[in-house]
Amino acid sequence: MNKIIILLCMVINIFATDLVDLYRLKGLNAVEEKLENSLRDKEYWDSYLKNKDVELGYYETKKYIILTHKEESELELYKIDNNRLNLITRNSVIVGEKEGDKYLEGDKRTPEGVYDLISKKTKLDQFYGPFALVTSYPNTFDKSLNKKGYGIWIHGMPLENVEREKYTKGCIALDNHELEKLDKNIDLKNAILLTSDREFKKAKREEISLVLSSIYKWKDSWKKSDIKRYLKYYSPEFKKDDGSDFKIFSEYKHRVFSKKERKKIKFSNINITPYPNSLNKRMFKIIMDERYVSPSVNFKGKKELFLEIVNNEIKILAEG
Repeated sequence: MNKIIILLCMVINIFATDLVDLYRLKGLNAVEEKLENSLRDKEYWDSYLKNKDVELGYYETKKYIILTHKEESELELYKIDNNRLNLITRNSVIVGEKEGDKYLEGDKRTPEGVYDLISKKTKLDQFYGPFALVTSYPNTFDKSLNKKGYGIWIHGMPLENVEREKYTKGCIALDNHELEKLDKNIDLKNAILLTSDREFKKAKREEISLVLSSIYKWKDSWKKSDIKRYLKYYSPEFKKDDGSDFKIFSEYKHRVFSKKERKKIKFSNINITPYPNSLNKRMFKIIMDERYVSPSVNFKGKKELFLEIVNNEIKILAEG
């Protein structure tokens, strides 16, 4: 009943006459399919994003973006408010001693990419200041590349009166009072960290609309078990976080899709972030809620995609 009410409200406010007639003649499923068609249409998303600020990405739930420029040793905090980016603070920071992306444990490099802040650590050695914000490095994409290391934090400066160090072992460090301000200004579960080596390449509306429309096209091929169309959304470089490659993934999906199971797939709370990287790829990270129901699987949780744009098409590099 709730589903019917929601769809009818959309009918009244959007294409009232046409959709009412469609509902009357062909039923609720036909109305839902027409609305899904709109979500697969890039022009719909072009229009929807017209007055939204998407330079740092598109967010339905995330509220805070921490952007760290490694080369400039600078950190910026933005708050998303009414689809606008508001710069809250800009601070000098210290990053890893070695230039470049992190690949090995102990290489003294700060990783490049997009990370969640997963917890706040207190009662640390005085070297790290009053506390540290723990990042999700290595993420799914890092693991697919077999990147090593752990314990990448945003932390403070030594509490004792000692000379400020010039570098970290890979973490991001800022003055203690600025760390405390940062912590007070964000909500960890709704914040993300972007770490970029050189000039950060901002997102364009046409890129975000391409990603959004393609996600729904990808979902449609998945729902209909159209294996040929489904696999076209994956890069030949695709790897799972366990290191298995596209060939293994393709063989597995052929077996699953051959069952032709009826399934329902719903995405919500979509967040899309331009993904800084050292591979010279135009990448984006997508994190969203997924509801998947079939005769053999009932799943409700997070879906994570790491993709690149190639020749105006998305190609999935890793997923979790």
